[in-house]
Amino acid sequence: MQTIDNYNFKNKKALIRVDFNVPLNDKFEITDDTRMRAAVPTIKKVLAGGGSVILMSHLGRPKNGPEDKFSLKHIQKHLEELLGVPVKFADDCIGESAKQQAAELKPGEVLLLENLRFYKEEEKGDEGFAQKLASLGDVWINDAFGTAHRAHASTAVIAKFFPNDKLFGYVMQGELESVDKVMHNPTRPFTAIMGGSKVSSKIEIIMNLLDKVDNLILGGGMIYTFKKAMGGHIGNSICEDDKLDLALNIMKLAKEKGVNLVLAAQTVAADAFSNDANTQLVPSMEIPDGWQGLDIGPESIAAFSKIIEESKTILWNGPVGVFEMPKFAVGTKAVADAIVKATAKGAFSLVGGGDSVAAINQFDLADKVSYVSTGGGALLEYIEGKELPGITAIRGK
Repeated sequence: MQTIDNYNFKNKKALIRVDFNVPLNDKFEITDDTRMRAAVPTIKKVLAGGGSVILMSHLGRPKNGPEDKFSLKHIQKHLEELLGVPVKFADDCIGESAKQQAAELKPGEVLLLENLRFYKEEEKGDEGFAQKLASLGDVWINDAFGTAHRAHASTAVIAKFFPNDKLFGYVMQGELESVDKVMHNPTRPFTAIMGGSKVSSKIEIIMNLLDKVDNLILGGGMIYTFKKAMGGHIGNSICEDDKLDLALNIMKLAKEKGVNLVLAAQTVAADAFSNDANTQLVPSMEIPDGWQGLDIGPESIAAFSKIIEESKTILWNGPVGVFEMPKFAVGTKAVADAIVKATAKGAFSLVGGGDSVAAINQFDLADKVSYVSTGGGALLEYIEGKELPGITAIRGK
């Protein structure tokens, strides 16, 4: 299979779908450039190989056509700093300005196209729109893992116009290698830590993981649905009353499949959803009326940490407490620390999904785990076992 490493870019124009959907503050300054930095090796590889680069991305969720606050011109200067070369800007992603600037592009040069989502056709996966984009370049590289689960024009549909010249960029390649390593040939014991507030949003992942993991640790608000299903008293804790049967079913399946399902047995309960709340340590099955569970207690931290530190493959998705409040970040920080320890001992650790990524960055530990996925929704759907259009477009069926 052609890869970015063996493809000859000499005198080729590489049309690269990147994920430059970065957060901007009200002064249009980038507050987190992680996604931009991630794309630099792919861009530099093409330039070093004698090619030129045309970058396409979306930014934000523009509703009705072009809006200045969603213009990619705001990131042009920072991109030049990251790449160390001038970046040209086309004020449209299709149309005359894009066509002309793409046609005049010389090897070693970089052109950034305006926001793809200024056109409704992008998200609709419109073929005519994809063809107009495709006409700008000689080879298509998909390096936007964050949108790989969407069949948009630039992330999937465009592939048909590059039957022999379509590649994954390094971001995409790295993501897929890491997830495949975890999901298809994990070194055992394999432990997944799932957090978050709702069991309903993680159900497909949990079901798919039950066939793969040795240990499944559940934390966060979702465990109170399990505790209530088991006849526990959960006070004012978050609970999905329509998912009690589902919770019992998951426990039954885990038992049948020989998976060690671990639910936080001890809770830090608070009398309000606030960092200033009064707290007490209680068994998760015995939360008093008027109180709610907002973090895991020391006993659960010890139990979780022991399992994590003895694991050889670790997948972490979702915090085990309300980590945004310092008082209730203790459990999530302990989970992160245990993952870091296991990684230092040779385990492979993959952290993914918005909140876990935010947590690992908040604790400044991102460089101490094996891989931090930028994928978000794409990563989760891939773990659920779904086929992602952006991957199928290149790998084929």
